[in-house]
Amino acid sequence: MNKLFLGLAIVAGSLVFAQETKTVTAAPINKVKEPVRFGIKGGLNVSQFSEQQLNTKSLKPGFNAGVFVNIPLSEKFAIQPEVMYNQLGAKSVTNFTETVSGNTSVKIKDDFTTSLNYISVPVMLHMKPAHNFYIEAGPEISYFMNGKNTGETTVTTTIAGNTTTETVSESKSIEKDQIKKLNLGFGLGLGYYFTPNLGINARYVNSLTHIANNSGVAEQDKDINTNRVFQIGLNYKF
Repeated sequence: MNKLFLGLAIVAGSLVFAQETKTVTAAPINKVKEPVRFGIKGGLNVSQFSEQQLNTKSLKPGFNAGVFVNIPLSEKFAIQPEVMYNQLGAKSVTNFTETVSGNTSVKIKDDFTTSLNYISVPVMLHMKPAHNFYIEAGPEISYFMNGKNTGETTVTTTIAGNTTTETVSESKSIEKDQIKKLNLGFGLGLGYYFTPNLGINARYVNSLTHIANNSGVAEQDKDINTNRVFQIGLNYKF
C-alpha cells in the first residue's frame, strides 16, 4: 500500500510539474510588442521589362542595398520604411535575317543589356502570422539616378556560301531626360528571422508607371515598358 501511495504521489507530482512547464512554455512570446529597431539589408535583384516574355535570356542580374527602420504597430503588425539602392533593367537579344539577293543574306544579332539605377523608398506593412515569419506589402517610389546600354551587334554576311562575321561592341549612357525621374511601384513579399537579428527576405516589385519619359510622344509611339524585379537578400537588425 505504501508503495502504491508513493507511486501515485510520484505520478501526481509529475503531472503538476508537467502542467506548470506546459503553462510556462505555452506563453506566446509574440504577445510582447517589440521596440523600434534599425537595420541594414542587401541582396540580389533579377529584373526585366514588362513587355518581354519571361525567360532567362531577358533576366538581368543586379543588386540592392540599403537601410530600414522597423516600427511595430502591435504584436502582429509593423511598418518598415526603407531607403535602397536598386539596380534594375533587362537583357534583350534580337535576331534579324534579311535576304538581299538570291545568293546573299545578312543576319544581324543585337545582344544588349539595359542598366537602370534607382534610389528606392519602399514603405512595407508587415503582418506576422508567427513570431519569426512575416508577410509584407506596400508601395515603393524610386528616383532614377543613371543608366547605360551595353552590348554588341554581330553582322553575319553570306555570299554564295562564303560567310564573314563582324562584331561591334557599344557602351552608351542613357540620357536622363529619356527616363521618368520618379517611378511608382508596388511590392509583395515575405521574410523569416533565424535569430532576433538576422533574417532573409524575398520580394517582388512591379512598377505602376512607365520607365520612359513619354511626354510629347504620339500615343502609338509611346514606350509602355515598366520595371519588374524579384529581390532576395538578408536583413540585419541592430
